[in-house]
Amino acid sequence: MKFRIGYRTFKTAVGTAISILIAQQLGLDNFASAGILTILCIKVTKRRSFRAAWDRFLACVLAMAFSAVFFEVIAYHPIVIGVMLFLFIPTVVMLKAPDGIVTSSVIIFHIYMAQEISMALLLNELGVIIVGIGVALIINLYMPSVEKKLKDYQWRLEENFKIILCEIVRYLRTGDSLWDGKEITECDQLIGEAKALAMQDVENHVLKEENIYFHYFKMREKQFEIIQRVLPIVTSLTHIVKQGHMVAEFLEVLSENINPGNTAYIYIEKLREMKKEFEEMELPKTREEFETRAALLQLVNEMNDYLIIKSSFKGIKTSAKVNEQRKVEAN
Repeated sequence: MKFRIGYRTFKTAVGTAISILIAQQLGLDNFASAGILTILCIKVTKRRSFRAAWDRFLACVLAMAFSAVFFEVIAYHPIVIGVMLFLFIPTVVMLKAPDGIVTSSVIIFHIYMAQEISMALLLNELGVIIVGIGVALIINLYMPSVEKKLKDYQWRLEENFKIILCEIVRYLRTGDSLWDGKEITECDQLIGEAKALAMQDVENHVLKEENIYFHYFKMREKQFEIIQRVLPIVTSLTHIVKQGHMVAEFLEVLSENINPGNTAYIYIEKLREMKKEFEEMELPKTREEFETRAALLQLVNEMNDYLIIKSSFKGIKTSAKVNEQRKVEAN
């Protein structure tokens, strides 16, 4: 496995050092705990970081309250810690802050080791919590943009779609193909990775609930399911007919115009016109021709569904400069 230092590792290292330094400069006891809080609160996304910070803050404050009651009312004894945790842990889970259990346990042990509850001790622990969590949140405000990666996934997926449609066209025209089908596997992988990255981008915008790229890749996923259903239909064709060439011509035009924009309505109309032409043609004369034409009609219906899925997507604007750069990279 290749050694790599990512931006999250860098932020964790820097944030931990800063939080410990601040806590130490403020004269707080147990200042190293601020660094632990920072490590635990720096997450992959802003939204997860805010959630982790809130869980730990709530659990730590609750831990101070539980410690004050159990230690001062009962005793400073290991058995008391065990009894307190029997009640404390379910309470934290009930408040939906389970990630704060480990961190708050540290606060409990700090108070236990001090063997007394005082305002100075509580303010010290609160200071450690605020410094550790605060530094983590500030450090995690910076998240590198993933739009370039998302655009790259989009382009690679569209290129694979083009190749698949072109192979279908070739089979419809010649009844033969040397295609190894690797683009099918690649598409499945690309869609999974792209959706995960798009969702991560959503979580990096605290007030943003949707991501156009996530909807884009969900749309392509549904289209890909149709493509997977279409392939067995195509390979079942054993007879070349005129209608097959018409469908091939349509798919060829469609493959040349795969893009993130929304032009599906144009091709839906073309399909409608082609189906009308099919209906006006002579009836099949042999059983083989009948089966071939029936399969082609099923193929056309599937492609109609493929286009309807795209028509519900509002589209992504892509600049001419980006398109030109992609063409250069492809060549």
